[in-house]
Amino acid sequence: MSISAPPSGATGIELQIGGMTCASCAMRIEKKLNKLEGVVATVNYATEKAKVSVPEGYDPALLIAEVEKTGYTAELPAPKTRKRDVAAAENGEDSAAPELASLRRRLIGSIILTVPVVAMAMIPALQFVYWQWASLALAAPVIVWAAWPFHKAAWMNLKHGTATMDTLISMGTSAAFLWSLYALFFGSAGTPGMTHGFEFSLAPSDGAANIYLEVGAGVTMFILAGRYFEKRSKKQAGAALRALLELGAKEVAVLRGGVETLVPVEDLSVGDEFIVRPGEKIATDGTVLSGTSAIDASMLTGEAVPVEVAEGDLVTGATTNVGGRLVVRATRVGADTQLSQMAKLVEDAQTGKAEVQRLADRISGIFVPIVIVIAIAALGGWLGAGFPVSAAFTAAVAVLVIACPCALGLATPTALLVGTGRGAQMGILIKGPEVLESTRKIDTVVLDKTGTVTTGKMTLVEVLAEGDTDRAKLLRLAGALEDASEHPIAQAIAKGATQQVGSLPTPEDFANIEGKGVQGIVDGHAVLVGRESLLAEWSQSLSDELREKKSAAEAEGKTVVAVGWDGQARGILIVADTVKPQSAEAIAQLQAIGLTPILLTGDNTAGARRIAAEVGIDEVFAEVLPQEKVDLVTKLQREGRTVAMIGDGVNDAPALAQADLGLAMGTGADVAIEASDITLVRGDLRSAVDAIRLSRKTLGTIKTNLFWAFAYNVAAIPVAALGMLNPMLAGAAMALSSVFVVGNSLRLRGFKSIAKP
Repeated sequence: MSISAPPSGATGIELQIGGMTCASCAMRIEKKLNKLEGVVATVNYATEKAKVSVPEGYDPALLIAEVEKTGYTAELPAPKTRKRDVAAAENGEDSAAPELASLRRRLIGSIILTVPVVAMAMIPALQFVYWQWASLALAAPVIVWAAWPFHKAAWMNLKHGTATMDTLISMGTSAAFLWSLYALFFGSAGTPGMTHGFEFSLAPSDGAANIYLEVGAGVTMFILAGRYFEKRSKKQAGAALRALLELGAKEVAVLRGGVETLVPVEDLSVGDEFIVRPGEKIATDGTVLSGTSAIDASMLTGEAVPVEVAEGDLVTGATTNVGGRLVVRATRVGADTQLSQMAKLVEDAQTGKAEVQRLADRISGIFVPIVIVIAIAALGGWLGAGFPVSAAFTAAVAVLVIACPCALGLATPTALLVGTGRGAQMGILIKGPEVLESTRKIDTVVLDKTGTVTTGKMTLVEVLAEGDTDRAKLLRLAGALEDASEHPIAQAIAKGATQQVGSLPTPEDFANIEGKGVQGIVDGHAVLVGRESLLAEWSQSLSDELREKKSAAEAEGKTVVAVGWDGQARGILIVADTVKPQSAEAIAQLQAIGLTPILLTGDNTAGARRIAAEVGIDEVFAEVLPQEKVDLVTKLQREGRTVAMIGDGVNDAPALAQADLGLAMGTGADVAIEASDITLVRGDLRSAVDAIRLSRKTLGTIKTNLFWAFAYNVAAIPVAALGMLNPMLAGAAMALSSVFVVGNSLRLRGFKSIAKP
């Protein structure tokens, strides 16, 4: 079934679904919901959630009623508060905990009771005089009580005229149990001293002389084991989301009427002023009003070096203050904070559904009735060929058991859960599972220059002094004057000077000369800092040597500032946007995984080519307007390329949306992050490589899982129908295929970055 696009003007509703036991259940609910007018729904078996797009004003009760008609439960999730979620995480609570506990009890009980039943059936030496009756006493609780969830679901399905994998399980175990009761009470199987061996293949025999209690109990035990580990894996795979929720502060010291009041973080409002002392976590996103400090933002950025902040700087909730006392004004609270948005991205990614998963769901939806037909055909075929009822019955039961496509239903959701969870731990937020399929065909990656390949900040990169002019003095006087200016280039010079020569003196008679530079008195010297033309107005000329170096630097796209004092030009300062330390390594890694990098920027051609050469990019498009960025991506797509776009700015958002795969630096603008498919929290370009590798690895895992599950069913059903597979071995093999799929998916938790430390 194809899912249509959400209607315009639609709103989203999320439902928590209860009672699903397999992918067929999810498919059935999804089909029912999509029959409602104006409704577009997707149901995920792994997360037990339905994401539904409905017209504005649509009553959610109608959706819940439709789900309940289908035989399952549905409810609107309780409003989330981080306080409740964190408390639940600390107390070890989880929505899956009751079901997991019930499964554990049934599994433990079935293991204790089933092991002796299986042992007696398989080992003739253990078959004492009344062993068959002991088997009945042990197996009955397993087949009736431990397998009750399967029988209940099968009955619910029957009432609604459908069949799922639970139908197969219930039919197989019930048939084995009822046949055994018949053989014990009405056949010769109840005779004292009766024995029968355990064989992999079947031979004609008197059906009333054989019991299959070990089949019913064994199948139940193995399937319960598979579902228990499945449920555990889903809980483990969702740990990344719970870990994010645990990161934030729980209480905050708010300033109200000049008095500090300790309140829960949930009581903070936008505009509240609060205090953050050294060692405390910042309660929410905000702006520093007073104080200076260093912030450990490693939980968001992955960078170990604390970030210096002062008045006017933005800070993010859940980061740690490792320096001085700060007063912060809250700008975003609750669900609007960066931490909450990260958690929402993870949750959305794990709730969505890739096209490859829809294929698995469609297969599961038609698989069950086909298997039932095959089982009936096998039964009729064996009986028609003149074989004993026991042989025909055993073949039919083996078909029902081996065909349970549990592994098929688990193949995609478990890999998505683990893959997106691992991505979140690495600072890679994958917005939806459909993103994974985009990464497979990517062959070209377009990179914005400023803020992506480079730091996006002007930095003092070179100081050249005239003749015998002292370099430190040049920095000290120019830095002091520039420190009084708010211009970004001036601030870059002031910061560089402070780092190299220490504290700077305070200038006197400071004046800003519009469009040319600044002037003032520093340490008794009349200092000029700015364009060469400013110095020329005061008859101060650069030497030919420095003028050549100035021209060469400007040809590379760098900014050059001239410095003079006391009637003479003294030197030049070169400022540039510098390449991030990891960018060259990241470009090499992108090329290593088969991608062609292209540098795209609105800056001048000379500067762009300098940066491209520095990081190893051959193809450059410079002086490009924002709309032209979209046009370039479109042009590349028309040439047959599949394009990934990496950017961080507001002007990159349209191109990120146009690209087949958009990756936004988490340190960039919110609109860029919203327009992208993947957010790289750290702002490290190497994360883009990891994001593509992880996406491809996750998709590869899904395909491996699907192949294993489907090929296994297709190959095993004929074997079972031909009577070559004992039903109990079929149950064990079926359960083990599910365990294999879960285990294969959990391998993604070991995915490691290829970035060098």
